[in-house]
Amino acid sequence: MTVDLESLLARMTWEQKLLQLQIVWRPSAPEREALIRRGIGSTFWPPSAEETNAAQRIAVDETELGIPLLVGLYVIHGQFTIFPTPLAQAAAFDPAVAELDARVSATEARSAGVNWTFSPMVDVTRDPRWGRVVEGFGEDPYLSSVLTVAKVAGYQGRALDTGDALAACLKHFVAYGAAEAGRDYNTTDVSDRRLRETYLETFRAGVEAGAATVMAAFNALNGIPMHAHRALLTGVLKEEWGFDGVVVGDAEGVAQLVDHGVVADERAAVAAAIEAGVDIVMGGSLLVDADGVAFVSPDELAVARVDDAVRRVLRLKQRLGLFERPYVDASTASTEATERYRQLARQAAERCTVLLTNGGALPLPRAGRVVLAGPYARSLDHLGTWVQHFASPVPETLADALAGELPGVEWDVVEGCGFFEETDASIAEAVERAADAHLVVLAVGEPSRISGEASSRADITLPEAQRRLIHALADAGARIVVVLATGRPLVVEDWIERVDATLCVWHLGSEAPAAIARTLSGRVSPGGRVPMTFPRAVGQVPIHYDHERTGRPPRTGGALLPETVAGFTGPNNTDDYYTSKFLDLPLGPRFDFGHGLAYTTFSLDGCEVSRNVVDGENAEAGIHVTVTVTNTGDRAGDDVVMLFVTDEVASVAQPVRRLRGFTRVSLEPGESVTVAFRLDDDDLRFWADGQHRVLEPGDFTLTISDGTVEHRLGVRLEEAA
Repeated sequence: MTVDLESLLARMTWEQKLLQLQIVWRPSAPEREALIRRGIGSTFWPPSAEETNAAQRIAVDETELGIPLLVGLYVIHGQFTIFPTPLAQAAAFDPAVAELDARVSATEARSAGVNWTFSPMVDVTRDPRWGRVVEGFGEDPYLSSVLTVAKVAGYQGRALDTGDALAACLKHFVAYGAAEAGRDYNTTDVSDRRLRETYLETFRAGVEAGAATVMAAFNALNGIPMHAHRALLTGVLKEEWGFDGVVVGDAEGVAQLVDHGVVADERAAVAAAIEAGVDIVMGGSLLVDADGVAFVSPDELAVARVDDAVRRVLRLKQRLGLFERPYVDASTASTEATERYRQLARQAAERCTVLLTNGGALPLPRAGRVVLAGPYARSLDHLGTWVQHFASPVPETLADALAGELPGVEWDVVEGCGFFEETDASIAEAVERAADAHLVVLAVGEPSRISGEASSRADITLPEAQRRLIHALADAGARIVVVLATGRPLVVEDWIERVDATLCVWHLGSEAPAAIARTLSGRVSPGGRVPMTFPRAVGQVPIHYDHERTGRPPRTGGALLPETVAGFTGPNNTDDYYTSKFLDLPLGPRFDFGHGLAYTTFSLDGCEVSRNVVDGENAEAGIHVTVTVTNTGDRAGDDVVMLFVTDEVASVAQPVRRLRGFTRVSLEPGESVTVAFRLDDDDLRFWADGQHRVLEPGDFTLTISDGTVEHRLGVRLEEAA
């Protein structure tokens, strides 16, 4: 059935139009049914295929206009089958992992009646105090953009009307990840140039990839709350980029314009938000009440803007095929994780672990006595944040998985401590049991409930109980392997050099224990990389690898003793004392972006560039960079090769380096492969301000790195004749 949207729009009353522009935040079942009968355009998932069909039947058969519903849900990293959290997926440096999660999520969710997900979160995040870093792809705009495109492709499939696709939603537009002090919902203040260079880029990539919807952010940006930011929601997103999809507000975000202090009441807030470019209001007062009275009138809100918003909503429903097929086959709807999807989730999880340190303790021995301790030894808390109550549970503990993976090992499982609590007796028991063990596997971490939304932390160390256990075992001389589950980079400085190996496993989802066990045993070689810098101390935050160069770069670290500082008599202001560093910290972070080890070693050889001098008139022809990667060890493993660009002299201070390509390769012992990258003129451009992106002639340094080995090549861009 083909629907003439313009004819449908022409038939609609003011009140019917407004009803299409709202989704009510978490209504009860009776409230939801009443709203649908009145003609509301969107609802949250009921949550079952049968209930969704019943809701669609009311909308289609029992309302005057018969317009089907958008059915939304926060499907962030799985519906029933839970994949690794998005930050963990970023650690894989493999867009196929992100796309696989989104594809499985879309298939499961759409079969059950969901047609719209509020994902992916594409905020670039550089402050690990912010709990929502777990929901994004880390600190780098390029990596985040690549994964954004992959997520959109996975959710939306070949076409939105195929019956196994979800409308994706890019969130949170924009600069939400730059919240001051890393405090959720807090204000942000960034320059126009930084906004373009860092925070808008992922959204632009997602819009180009065809994302159907965008969500406005909670934050104010440079004094203007995003839900009322016309210059960005309409000026950049809709007019400059040509986005023809739907902009949805976040939960109560429109009503909260009153709390921001930019409007006097919620009626003015609704008018301001829709005029700014919000098309669907999430939550807040009903735009049309039970008596059919509109919350705002045509005198308060331009009819043309409302018509544009309604047109966008109707067009999305048409793209989803809802006018033709509003119902799903409830007899074939997904209700839990299948064995096939669990296997895919495990394979994805195996690609996300990052070997932070290894003094030879990993892989684990296949025999002997090993103590397994810590809260994650028996905890099932591996799903991570933003998981719904209907998600399929984790089927086994890490203790179970390790016993099955390494049956020749004598496993001695002892708690030692909980997530936040310990006693002298519990720690003493763990120390005693470890006394004659070959090794201690200490499974510790940040539980899911203290990462995610509204979970900002001023202290991003492990909880004290867990740190106390690590130190007690180290003091007793135990050989320790730490398995670190977390939703963000943590400060690990007080214990990281006291243990023999550290495997960061994030929150890996439904099949986390199996994936962790297979990685610890060596059946799977860890190949992930850090997508977000681990600072040495919270005082370094915000911290990111692509920081701009300063006029006084440090040459040595700090860590000066107080008496040394007090007695310092530097000869002049160019001495290394007067440089940009912390006096009480070594130089740099603990683990930089891109760091990660393997159970084998790799060489990078034969680095070549197709041309060293590029004529500005044909820069678009590109530069080809190649390198040969060889597995020089005796185990199979994965390496991640990254290409960075440094603009040596520019009219605006540039980052020390910018990621412009990456490839993950799997190699058997002795095997080699040639990795190729292509740089075009766009990779060499930068934002001179918030309006102009420029390509300047000069020297560029290309760095090829796998986090352990680096090679540099020079390229010169000549001015066009």
